[in-house]
Amino acid sequence: MDMYGDEPELNNQQKAAILFIVLGPEYSSMLFKHMNDEEIEKVTLEIANHKQVTPEEKKAVISEFYQMAMAKNYLSQGGLEYAQSILEKALGADRATTIISRLTTSLQVRPFDFLHKTDPAQLLNFIQNEHPQTIALIMAYLDPDQAATILTSLPQDRQAEVAKRIAVMDRTSPEVLREVERVLERKLSALVTQNFSDAGGVKAIVEVLNRVDRTTEKSIIENLEVDNPELTEEIKKLMFVFEDIVMLDDRSLQMVLREVDTKDLSLALKATNKEVADKIYKNMSKRAGDMLREEIEYMGPVKIRDVEDAQQKIVNVIRALEDKGEIVVSRGKGDEMIV
Repeated sequence: MDMYGDEPELNNQQKAAILFIVLGPEYSSMLFKHMNDEEIEKVTLEIANHKQVTPEEKKAVISEFYQMAMAKNYLSQGGLEYAQSILEKALGADRATTIISRLTTSLQVRPFDFLHKTDPAQLLNFIQNEHPQTIALIMAYLDPDQAATILTSLPQDRQAEVAKRIAVMDRTSPEVLREVERVLERKLSALVTQNFSDAGGVKAIVEVLNRVDRTTEKSIIENLEVDNPELTEEIKKLMFVFEDIVMLDDRSLQMVLREVDTKDLSLALKATNKEVADKIYKNMSKRAGDMLREEIEYMGPVKIRDVEDAQQKIVNVIRALEDKGEIVVSRGKGDEMIV
């Protein structure tokens, strides 16, 4: 349905400008208080350029604004199904679907969105006895930190199976998503989606594996290598582990070392290969290197878990600097670079 007759469809900025013009300066100034400087600048520029507003444009914009506001209210009251039902009765199925689609896109509503605020330990109680494919589907839509907690807590014989299913997952139909959501519906609130949704894949499982402890990570990779060596190689190319420090250029490693706690560094080097140790000492001053060697020598026996935790902390520093674009990390054996 074209709300604007024969006129060209207005974009969102143009609609916002018309709405502000119709509301007048008093109410518009109240709305500006809830906008950032960039949004205010864009809308103000559009208002300045919009010399004349036709009655048809006024009516259409106000109508759409009212419908979107009511739809958002219905959504907050009873979820997507409730909002869809009310809007269909008032506006018809096509218009209701259009509004819901726009609103859910702007709100970034995703399947299992209600789980993002759920304690992973509590969620584990609900899903640990489900089929590995069901667990994988739910984990694919969780935040990587939540998914990592759940993956670490699963029995060891299921970890690799779930990880594999996340990695090979591609697209999931709305019907399957609804069915899985119904499993948790009696315990938690449920949301549904009207469109096919992308989830899972190799990058998704890498995000999870990058956050679990080294013991869990090694166990999953070793099991995956036996079951699916090609998939494992693809995953490993995107992962960064402590031993991959040798792939960092000297400038990047020096930036990392400035951010790393000395105690963590000495623990991390307590059980690592000579290549990694040489790379690190090479990028330290002689005095700092001698002090680090001395600290390691007098440290005595340490738990493997403590060494792995220290190495993981250093990897987290590397990933944080990479995310900020301050260092570049080479992935795998090829020439691909991720900034």
